Amino acid sequence: MEKLQEHFEKLLRETNTSFHRYLYSKINWNSRMIGLTGPRGVGKTTLVLQHIKEELDRNKALYVTAEDFYFASHKLVDLADSFAKLGGKYLFIDEIHKYKDWSKELKLIYDYHPELNVIFTGSSVLDINKGASDLSRRAVMYQMQGLSFREYLQLFHHISINTYSLSDILQHKIELPKDFRPLVYFTNYLKSGYYPFALEGDFDVRLQQIINQTLESDIPQYADMNVSTGRKLKQLLAIIAKSVPFKPNISSIATMLGASRNNIADYCLYIEEAGFIAQLRDATGGVRGLGKVDKIYLDNTNLIYSLGREASDIGNIRETFFLNQMRVGHDVIASPVSDFLIDDMTFGVGGKNKKQKQIQGIEKAYVVKDDIEAGYMNVIPLWQLGLSY
Repeated sequence: MEKLQEHFEKLLRETNTSFHRYLYSKINWNSRMIGLTGPRGVGKTTLVLQHIKEELDRNKALYVTAEDFYFASHKLVDLADSFAKLGGKYLFIDEIHKYKDWSKELKLIYDYHPELNVIFTGSSVLDINKGASDLSRRAVMYQMQGLSFREYLQLFHHISINTYSLSDILQHKIELPKDFRPLVYFTNYLKSGYYPFALEGDFDVRLQQIINQTLESDIPQYADMNVSTGRKLKQLLAIIAKSVPFKPNISSIATMLGASRNNIADYCLYIEEAGFIAQLRDATGGVRGLGKVDKIYLDNTNLIYSLGREASDIGNIRETFFLNQMRVGHDVIASPVSDFLIDDMTFGVGGKNKKQKQIQGIEKAYVVKDDIEAGYMNVIPLWQLGLSY
């Protein structure tokens, strides 16, 4: 355990606490078991280390990663037992999905050690959610996504703006810093502002590594796929990247991949849960996620520039930004007459010359325009939707 403590101490020293992700203040840290999921690279590890550094007694907390070589010969449940006997109160386990039978052992830790608070994180959203269902009433689950435009402004440019609800944005109730010119920063955000690690350089290389690791290792390993199926996931993502927004034709995709038609929907779900695509559904399901898939987008605009490159289409970039930012606080579905529906509100997304024609005669309809700084009446600047979390 000494080596684990040394590694933890080093990480804690290197953890910067000047900026917190949107989820930091929303987590009920008093819960006995907390699960934090999300794609690789969005800042889950930093968030839990910040909490330890700022809020907890270092002597009663321990952070470990399930990838540590320590777990080649030790069990999680034994570590928890030893830690509790030493007076430990807070056990943080990162990359939990790398540990075989993790959900079973977490159940045992929860039941055997009521004095311990356990917080675990994982990147392979697919397997984490599968395991979390086994934990049922024990774990409180939170899902984290990449930076909003508001968070990007604060982290990259030290510009602080409050969070605004969609209602405030639609009513133009926004206060901005004096002389703030949003469009100066917005283009860079769309290209490389969604992942916090962009601050460290080599952004494109690191993003490609995350994509490869997730598709070639994470998903196949935990969905019991063979290597050739993992390659098909990469091919499918490449097809989507060149075609978005993509109206899925399952039969033609199956033919292109040489895969069974029945498997394509599963592949899309795996890639969506790993944080690389977003499937926009229609209203037929009534409940989140149950409607028929109307279009498939890449998950965020950084992926469009990284995967689509010269094929990056500005219309697709705008719609992707809208869907990505709005889904954190709202159920977004396809509109039968325009682009998106949120509750009973219709949204059409376009450039500064987009007209009202598409939404004429519809109550509660809004035109969301790129390349404008300020809104008026039912016209909303696209960038302002990035202030919602």
